[in-house]
Amino acid sequence: MYTNIQPNPPHGVEDEGEIFFLADVAPTGARRLIVRGQGAGFSGVRHGADLICPLTPENARALQARLPWLTPQPLGAQLSFGFGDRIGLATPGHVAALRAADPTGKIAPIFAQQSVRENERLHRDPDAVMVAAIWSVFAEDWRRPWGADADHVKEPAHVAPFVTAGYTFFTIDPSDHVDNAAQTDDLATLRAKCAALPWDVLETTYAALRADYCDRPIDLGGAALHFDEATLLRALAKYGRAVIHTLAITATLRAASGGKSFDLEMSVDETDTPTSVYEHYFIANELLRRNVPVVSLAPRFVGKFQKGVDYMGDLTEFETELAHHVAVMRAFDRYKLSIHTGSDKFTIYPIIARHAGARVHVKTAGTSYLEALRIAARRDPALFRQVLETGRMHYAHDKKSYYLDCRPEHVPAGDALSDAELPALLDQFDTRQLLHVTFGSILNEYGAALRALLTTYAEDYRAALQNHFARHIAPFVVA
Repeated sequence: MYTNIQPNPPHGVEDEGEIFFLADVAPTGARRLIVRGQGAGFSGVRHGADLICPLTPENARALQARLPWLTPQPLGAQLSFGFGDRIGLATPGHVAALRAADPTGKIAPIFAQQSVRENERLHRDPDAVMVAAIWSVFAEDWRRPWGADADHVKEPAHVAPFVTAGYTFFTIDPSDHVDNAAQTDDLATLRAKCAALPWDVLETTYAALRADYCDRPIDLGGAALHFDEATLLRALAKYGRAVIHTLAITATLRAASGGKSFDLEMSVDETDTPTSVYEHYFIANELLRRNVPVVSLAPRFVGKFQKGVDYMGDLTEFETELAHHVAVMRAFDRYKLSIHTGSDKFTIYPIIARHAGARVHVKTAGTSYLEALRIAARRDPALFRQVLETGRMHYAHDKKSYYLDCRPEHVPAGDALSDAELPALLDQFDTRQLLHVTFGSILNEYGAALRALLTTYAEDYRAALQNHFARHIAPFVVA
């Protein structure tokens, strides 16, 4: 049944007298793990000296137990980049981009990254995302450290499945507890909101906080922050409950992790109003003084960070505000800035790299999925037209949890365009946003067909991702 089994990719890994490699085996050409040797702990079909194993989660975990470099690890304060993979086939292209644009390994990658929201829409679970990354890391022979991000954890109950699956980076998102109205509340309202905070949980008093923040300038090393009482009240009313919620999730995470180290990020990027430099300082200070092990913090920056498109806003204003945020970050010298909705923001990458240097984490998600759709537009126009129509049908519902400027009426029907015109839709603002946020509806209906197509045209997808992400990575490598 099985003949001439050869490694594909053309390498194998030897461990304790056994050889592990992937092969596309006859008669179906299906990808399999080959264990040349005894194969204890693996499940498969014996063929002479080889155990031919399906790419199951159990076999992935057995291989991970044998090869330590298949286990993600905390990355700390190192320059890092999050590669989201909604389809489960993008990691080879991400690795290719890193090898092409960052040959010395300046950037630490996060290959397994999925938010709770994405998992819910895709009906995936943290283990499935992790297993896809393990197989790809093995296939690509990636031996450098890599991480796994449990993205946008909003509730303590979200933590356990990610811990069980072996995630090493936890992005706590308390944005539902940010009081956006505090941005414009008058002083009387701010005082009332602050008085109503659970001060027993904060384990301090308003008088103590006022003394800490307002009695003297706060040195940022070459600059200073001067909190007046109104600024403190606004920061406390706006973010006080978000800090408290972060403490609760952190406590759950510590208990679930059983003493294992992990990276923790706190994100408030998905809020209505920008995070001022004063509010950034307040958040970081209140977390760190309570021993929350923050390695990155994601403020809500000025301008618009929207899905799948470049930064929208005044670049001079962005650079000025970014410089202030970097000054706060460097004053604490404990964490890096995290750039959420970070894909395709080509106009600001050099600005970020110039000011923050290596103290940055860039997080991307849907842009790899959009590159997959570009392959569909080129290689299977009929499938792409179905995908596009599904996006057009479901946009009004699927957009509800996103901040977008998409004009769906500007997205043409697929049957109005020739086959040759379809790929250019992936460069059009409105189409990119529409397809980006309808990923759940699209992949739940056409995910199997897209995976089959990407498997057939794997080199096309790898090359597209390599070129696309090299543009993302290069500004940070050369900084």
